[in-house]
Amino acid sequence: MTDRFRLTMAQLNATVGDLTGNAARARAAFAAARDAGADMLALPEMFITGYQTQDLVLKPAFLRDCRAAIEQLAADCADGPTIGIGGPWTKGDKLHNAWLILQGGQVVARVYKHELPHKQLFDELRLFDPGPISGPYVVNGVRIGSPICEDAWWPAVTETLAETGAEILIVPNGSPYHRDKLDLRMGHMVARVHEGGLPLAYVNMVGGQDDQVYDGASFVLNPGGHKVVQMAPFDEGLVHVDFTRTSEGWRAERGEMVPQPDAWEQDYRAMCVGLGDYMRKSGFRKALLGLSGGIDSALVATIAADVLGPDNVRGVRMPSEYSSQHSLDDAEAVARRLGIRMDTIPIEGPRAAVTEALSGVMAGTTPDLTEENIQSRLRGLLLMALSNKFGELLLSTGNKSEVAVGYATIYGDMAGGYNPLKDLYKTRVFDTCRWRNANHRPWMLAPAGEVIPPNVITKPPSAELRPDQTDQDSLPPYEVLDAILYGLIERDQSVADLVAQGFDRDTVKKVEHLVYVSEWKRYQAAPGPRVSPRAFWLDRRYPLVNRWRDNG
Repeated sequence: MTDRFRLTMAQLNATVGDLTGNAARARAAFAAARDAGADMLALPEMFITGYQTQDLVLKPAFLRDCRAAIEQLAADCADGPTIGIGGPWTKGDKLHNAWLILQGGQVVARVYKHELPHKQLFDELRLFDPGPISGPYVVNGVRIGSPICEDAWWPAVTETLAETGAEILIVPNGSPYHRDKLDLRMGHMVARVHEGGLPLAYVNMVGGQDDQVYDGASFVLNPGGHKVVQMAPFDEGLVHVDFTRTSEGWRAERGEMVPQPDAWEQDYRAMCVGLGDYMRKSGFRKALLGLSGGIDSALVATIAADVLGPDNVRGVRMPSEYSSQHSLDDAEAVARRLGIRMDTIPIEGPRAAVTEALSGVMAGTTPDLTEENIQSRLRGLLLMALSNKFGELLLSTGNKSEVAVGYATIYGDMAGGYNPLKDLYKTRVFDTCRWRNANHRPWMLAPAGEVIPPNVITKPPSAELRPDQTDQDSLPPYEVLDAILYGLIERDQSVADLVAQGFDRDTVKKVEHLVYVSEWKRYQAAPGPRVSPRAFWLDRRYPLVNRWRDNG
């Protein structure tokens, strides 16, 4: 009977559909585990495919290639530790989210996910069939139970594993980030450890995929809920965890304990990882954005410079007759402090040409929002031209408050391939800028210090599409707007709930109306990293046409 068991936990970054690349990462981790004398290598949920696959996993040809990649991996890694790796697996006419156990060149065991999440951003019940609750499998004489991600959030699977003889729980995960997510996971896993009395290794994916960011932060718990290993968030890594058989059962030895950053730093890192991986996995190396001198574009430029390096970021000023000198100066100051390139393209000439082209059909009308939006759409056209010409990804700069109420021009300032601020309310934009000015980390490629000028943070926000315009001409103050939006979106509160909290009813109704009538804009908006539990797109899905309003 063995009294020691070494597990290598591989917190790695998979790319959806890159079966060859993901398998190569698994092979490299296998080699490291073998060199370390590990009994088993644990990789995250759905690692061979990347996660989430969405409907890609329904294509028979894709499933065929996935199975071939798994079987080839098993053959290539026959001489060494057992591998646990996530991937899709068909059994008869059923398709399962599976964790596959590779030993001696073969797939020797298959664990099928039982609890299929189908809330918030997940839709697994639509894609997969729930598997039966299975018992443990054996690795070098040790009985291992592997509830897959959601299976460990509820007691049924882990209780069955404990009752059927499991000695150690290894939980593979594709658990995406949102603010304070680690505490939420930890609470569920501590409950499972208390219920079953077994040590638990939580292995999570890391990296950005579309609008989701996987933060890793893998950990190990001993019975009693004692954390003995904590990996870093957002970074790839391998740790070797030693388990020892004691008179009370298996216990993990204390290992790496990486301090976890606060929510401000984790949100910022999530936005950086989301942008960086979206670009890398899409084949982009450089980015550009409209640099207006406002706070949103300043923060996006900073994120891009931190991720890509200043030499790979282009800011573009596009002044009109309504652009203030202080905004032009602020844009220049941001570019100079970050060390990014800045170009200037005035739009008065193109605007005059468009105005002349429309003069006949618009004769006799009064200038209004139409003329304001022409300016924004011209800027979008010019930025997209640069993107096409130079192969640079255009970044959109709208924050969650603007995205929520449609305070943005479709095909204008909403143009772009990715929006790093999509899930960050305006009030958090202000505080995030202050945080970045005060903090610098080794992974940030832009300079340290006050890279966002204080004036950019403190001046009244303005689209500068007409004389003396400010955002609060059209919207409530952002501290009021964001509080109402948080109630309507994150908490699904009623108008009456918000009025009872002290908000003006007419203001609440106006905001509610703007949220509903802007759904069509969000449907066409660029993707962006999810940092809250209720991001637009997969977390919150509403009809484009909706005549209902809350009149309570």
